[in-house]
This record gives sequence, C-alpha cells and structure tokens, in this order.
Amino acid sequence: MSRESVALCPGTYDPVTFGHLDIIRRAAGLFDRVIVGVVRAPRHKATMFSLDERIEFVRQSLGSATNVDVVGFSTLVVDFARSHDAHAIVKGLRAVSDFEWEFQMNNLNRGLAPEIETVYLMSAPEYSFLSSRGVREIASFGGPVTEYVPEAVARRLSELHAAGDI
Repeated sequence: MSRESVALCPGTYDPVTFGHLDIIRRAAGLFDRVIVGVVRAPRHKATMFSLDERIEFVRQSLGSATNVDVVGFSTLVVDFARSHDAHAIVKGLRAVSDFEWEFQMNNLNRGLAPEIETVYLMSAPEYSFLSSRGVREIASFGGPVTEYVPEAVARRLSELHAAGDI
C-alpha cells in the first residue's frame, strides 16, 4: 500500500496572483493532496490583507479543486508541513533572484527536516515578472490589475485605493 503524496505550497499570498494559482494548480496535478499554507504574520513584512481575506481569496480562486486545502499557519514551515503529513514543499521560481533566497531557505529547511523535500516549479513565462508587491504598487496608483489577480482581489484593491487605504 502506498501512502498519499502530500505537498505544501506556503506563502503570504498578499495578494494571491495568477502566478501563485498556476503553481498551486500544477502542484495539485503532481500530488494527491496539496495544502496551501497562508502565513499568518510574516516576520519580514506587514501584510495588506488580513489572514482571513487572503485565505478566502485563495479558496475562491481555486474553485472546485478537490485535492487542495487552504489553511493559515504561524509556525516554522517544516513544522507545519509535518503537522499535515506533507513530505514536499512546492515553491515557484520566477527568476535567478528568486533562486538565491529559495536556495538559502531550502538549506535551512533541509537542516531542520531532512525528510521533507523542496520541489521547485518554474514560473510559466507569462507570470515570470509577476509579484504580489508589484500588484500592490500598481494598485496603489489606481492602475489596472485585473490581468494579474482574480476579480475578487482586483475589486478589493480598487476599494482600498478609493478609500485611501493603500
């Protein structure tokens, strides 16, 4: 009897972009089950959206993906992976600059949890430039973001901009 293959796709998803969703969907095609781990309060940056909003944006955007769960977390990523029996962490890579950071994180995670592999999926070419930070920047000046993020996210960014909250 083989065990179920479970992968974790961790991130802040602030906001979720079409690039994130592409990586999650591709991971869902490779693993029996995918846990999208939404970081509750990342140490390296303040989030624009609440944890609940970010989770809901991801859930809505994935629609009927039956083998994907979206969960918030506030622990070490490897501890979160273990708590969900995930034996792989899936990350997307857009450019060489992503590799530098991910290489460091992989080595730290490997030291903490050598039984958990990190798998990298190359960004689809149309998303290779796309980042949540870039989307927030465009939105902060009232620019259009509908080609980068799901409609619910674009609508919420527009509301925040209109209210002067971004």
